[in-house]
Amino acid sequence: MKDIHQFLCSPADSTHRHGPHDRIVMSSRVRLARNLRDHAFPGWAKKPERVKVLETILPAVVAMPEMADSFAEAMDNLTALDKQLLVERHLISREHAAKNVGSGLVVNRAETFSVMINEEDHLRMQALRPGFQTREAWQAVDKLDSALEKKLNFAFDNELGYLTACPTNLGTGIRVSAMLHLPGLVLAEQINPIIQSVNKLGLAVRGLYGEGTEALGNVFQVSNQMTLGESETVIVERLEKVLAQIIEHEENARQTLMEKKPKVVFNHIGRAYGILANAHSISSKETMNLLSLLRLGVDMELFPGTQRSLVDELFLVTQPAHLQKQVSDKLSAEERDLIRADMVRERLKNVNRPLVKPAGGTAN
Repeated sequence: MKDIHQFLCSPADSTHRHGPHDRIVMSSRVRLARNLRDHAFPGWAKKPERVKVLETILPAVVAMPEMADSFAEAMDNLTALDKQLLVERHLISREHAAKNVGSGLVVNRAETFSVMINEEDHLRMQALRPGFQTREAWQAVDKLDSALEKKLNFAFDNELGYLTACPTNLGTGIRVSAMLHLPGLVLAEQINPIIQSVNKLGLAVRGLYGEGTEALGNVFQVSNQMTLGESETVIVERLEKVLAQIIEHEENARQTLMEKKPKVVFNHIGRAYGILANAHSISSKETMNLLSLLRLGVDMELFPGTQRSLVDELFLVTQPAHLQKQVSDKLSAEERDLIRADMVRERLKNVNRPLVKPAGGTAN
């Protein structure tokens, strides 16, 4: 049995992946929901049937060329810490982390494919890419899906399309999403109108970990809501157009803030740096919100010589499971807050305070 901790790439490596527009689009993901014909959906299936479905699907997925040298395991063999680590990496959903006997997971070495078995559906396969690469993610998961369909008998109806446990996934079973860092729109107080207009287009805006979670660190997930009555290509293209508009709005918001309210920007970023570089106890939530402002400062070139990947790595390693993984003893929330603050102070000790750029002058 492979150890998930040894299998996953280091946080430093995972945050050095680059993609188009990754200042704003942190990652792209396309997920397909599929079910086996003549088997009850996971939520209705008794344990022996879930185990049988897992035993059918797991070897078929592992045999795919894309999943060569993959991590494949039943969920009941993973610890709570293993599962939380996978959630923090966005490789499984919070719902899947709660699963046990009869559910499973396959992740490839590059962490570009993750397949959840017996989550809400028998099969939820997802392709993940850094930056704005929704089309590339779609092409990758479509190829995997086509190959799997030759080995597994999917539940499909000529009128309704692919049958799924939740009606909103019926049809194509596709969920296209992107993780967006939008501090400019938040600071400019334009985020709510943007969310409302995106919702009117039939898209969903959620928090960092999907449905029912808050937008920690000014990170928002934008995805399609309906999957029936349109082709996958149309759904991908619509989301691409909306994402391109959001990117433009965010870039404009940042530029306008620097032109019209530079002191507001410097104040937020300066305070964030001051707390992160000097705190001796800090919660995960506060850390992520302040790191978001630090990331904005790096993007605005207020921290010369500092790479965005440093901030992105801190974003990951300061989350509870990643923090716990670095310490052998089980930590209380208070102990985590102390260790998190120590880690952030240490990592920022060579980062100088942000430069202030006077209007029309040089930075000082």
